[in-house]
Amino acid sequence: MPVRSHHLKQLSVPFLWPMAAGAQMIEQGLDLYAKNLKFIAEEQKIQHELRPKLANASRAMLDLRTMVFRDYSAPGATGIPTIVDAPYAGHSAMIADYHKGQSLIETLLGNGLARVFLTDWKSATEDMKDLEIDQYLAELNACVDDLGGRVNLVGLCQGGWLSAMYAARFPTKVASLVLAGAPIDTDAGDGPVKRMAHSYPVSFYEELVSLGGGLMRGSTMLQGWKGMHPEQHYFKDHVDLYEHIDDPAYLKKEETFASWYENPIDLPGRFYLQAIVQLFKENRFAKGEFIGLGKRLNLEDVTCPVYLLAGAADDITTPEQVFDAEKYLGTPKARIEKALVPGGHIGLFMGANTLKTAWPPIARWVARAQ
Repeated sequence: MPVRSHHLKQLSVPFLWPMAAGAQMIEQGLDLYAKNLKFIAEEQKIQHELRPKLANASRAMLDLRTMVFRDYSAPGATGIPTIVDAPYAGHSAMIADYHKGQSLIETLLGNGLARVFLTDWKSATEDMKDLEIDQYLAELNACVDDLGGRVNLVGLCQGGWLSAMYAARFPTKVASLVLAGAPIDTDAGDGPVKRMAHSYPVSFYEELVSLGGGLMRGSTMLQGWKGMHPEQHYFKDHVDLYEHIDDPAYLKKEETFASWYENPIDLPGRFYLQAIVQLFKENRFAKGEFIGLGKRLNLEDVTCPVYLLAGAADDITTPEQVFDAEKYLGTPKARIEKALVPGGHIGLFMGANTLKTAWPPIARWVARAQ
């Protein structure tokens, strides 16, 4: 049996004290070495091995050029379909179906909505670099038509302005509209995304697309998002991981988030530049000047019930950009609901507390509104 330092420390013979101290230092050094190796392996796993995965089982109803349209409904489910329009802004649709017990899809299904669908947007490939917003509206329209031609739309972030565009272009096809963290009036507020859109010339964004071979690379956008909070992403996250490296529950949570956040998807360059210039620089959609599928889109044409959800600490889409939609909608004021919840942008869609407290009432509102 090997002699360990805690055995030696029980001895009171003075000439053995240096031996005990040395053994203890070796033991602590080996423990530290093992912890460091474990930390390096976990960092490697997070950065290079994990991949996003939707939490719940679904059926691929349509496999289109821009998305896989997923059906989460139980067999024989009835009622007006609800489409969750996930953000197409550099990350996968896992944001809407994040984790068992922490999923927007689950929350909607558990609170009165029996037929729930998801736009699982595809990462753009080289042959998609010239796709525009029109192609995404057209394929969303194909999904709606295949569901019978009338749906509820739940638009998350960029999926929100796409859903609002769809409701303006096809108002009779939308029974109700939820806009969560959706930048509708991009001139409102004073968030960093607005400042960046107006500070940099168009040539800057064109160069980013050119460097991506005609695509806006998700990896480039990810670095930009991390640059908004560099201390968090380049220092604190790593310190926290090191301190919790022996905590399985913490690692499980961290790996789930990293599988989504650290695996960005690419966007068509033309789609991206159209959004930057026409939506974020010129605010054409809120002004009624954006042309979608050959028609000038006006938010006054949206007359269905609308629910506006914003995060109090959201610095991606400020509350003003969401709530100012009320100024432009044709929906009667009495049929517009608004909610401001604690937290930031990502927490609006996958935060445990928001999913528990804010989204169940929204789901029940959608069920009533239809």
